[in-house]
Amino acid sequence: METLEYLSPLSLVPASVAVFLAFVTRNTVFSLAIACLAGVLVTGEGLIGFPNLLVSALGNTDFSWIFLLELFIGILIAFFQRTGAILNFAQFIERRRMTRKRVQLISWFMGMFVYFSDYFSPLFVGATMRTLSDRFKISREKLAYICDSTSAPVSILVPITGWAVLVAGLIIGMGPIDNAGDAMTAFIYSIPYNIYSWLAVIMVGLIASNVIPDFGPMKKAELRAQNEGKVLADGAQPLMGEELTNIKPFPGIKTSLLWNFIFPVIVVIGFAVGSVILTGSAKPMEAFMLAAVVAGIVMRIQGVPLNEIMDTAMSGVKGIMPAVVILAMAYALNDLSASLNTAGYIISVTGSWLTPSLLPMLAFLLTGVIAFSTGTSWGTYAIMIPIAVPLAFSFSGNELDTVVYATIAAVSGGGVFGDHCSPLSDTSILASTGAASDHIDHVKTQLPYAALIGLISVLIYLAIGSSI
Repeated sequence: METLEYLSPLSLVPASVAVFLAFVTRNTVFSLAIACLAGVLVTGEGLIGFPNLLVSALGNTDFSWIFLLELFIGILIAFFQRTGAILNFAQFIERRRMTRKRVQLISWFMGMFVYFSDYFSPLFVGATMRTLSDRFKISREKLAYICDSTSAPVSILVPITGWAVLVAGLIIGMGPIDNAGDAMTAFIYSIPYNIYSWLAVIMVGLIASNVIPDFGPMKKAELRAQNEGKVLADGAQPLMGEELTNIKPFPGIKTSLLWNFIFPVIVVIGFAVGSVILTGSAKPMEAFMLAAVVAGIVMRIQGVPLNEIMDTAMSGVKGIMPAVVILAMAYALNDLSASLNTAGYIISVTGSWLTPSLLPMLAFLLTGVIAFSTGTSWGTYAIMIPIAVPLAFSFSGNELDTVVYATIAAVSGGGVFGDHCSPLSDTSILASTGAASDHIDHVKTQLPYAALIGLISVLIYLAIGSSI
């Protein structure tokens, strides 16, 4: 769809409708579909605009990439379950005298370890730890929160991820930053100022270890799981199909934790990290495709019939489809927001407030609002960095100083903050998928935690600004 040149408050309609209906109806697909329909009516394209929107938003390389990524992840998880690999892993960990606290802390550590892809991390940690967390009566909402708040926050703090490369790439040519090396150095110096991401990761550990007790809707979910044994709320709709969650180990075949679980995971990690080193870009889709092929070959060598392997792969595809459908509608809404120039309108009504002392705080909040409205951190970075960072350089006299580093970090953390609060976020959708949690329940239980950290971040950025 073509981007509209004029700025109008009507550009807020699609995102507002989606968020409102998501919390009222608890049906994400319905809410996104109605929001997209409302958006095309606002553009004046009429009902025919809806299928045109889907063709435009989904018929491209970007969506094809994430679609294939999801399919290969679904297939690999299905192989893990059919071989009993996840069950074996859960039993291996449980022999280490597990408790509820230890299971949550292990999930936290795993989320931080699998930092190279915000898509892989929540799906891997959720799928791997779900059996064990269910056994220790940890709510699916809690597992989804741990997955979500240790994926994107860690990815934006580590300078060898796609997130770091994106942010660094966007600041090349600004101020004295002339090349990729200068840009990455500036990004690294900004990391200590990324308040939200640091606090988000730390808070997961504090919540998991019960140093900070659960509060808000999460406390209710945890009490339900512990007292009633219900890891899901009544009426919840897990964002993973039963075709995938109900797969049982194949009988009569001796499987191996090493070859059926650890080896495919090493393939994923090795290929993804190796591609970053060799090409400068992580390739998680290709990594999962290779791992799924390897896992299938191992199954066949172990004596699992070929037809059974293919049937298991199809179950994985079917099981991952609820997440794919929601991601498709979220992509369509994001495309619609771009065509309505939603970000441009938000910036136009807040731009006059920017001063050197307020810039980091306002950059954080504005980035959060745009990410919340569009459901994408990366798209928001592409909008906000070319606006906020040149402003910071104008305030700093074209020098790299605190205001510049704090602004880069504020935008980086603000995108994660907006994602954590939004039911439209792709990473939150994937966290709900990995944990097999109801998506709206995940967003509702995570929101108070994200809001608290966001408020603390605002106060810290105000303090940083006042010292500039």
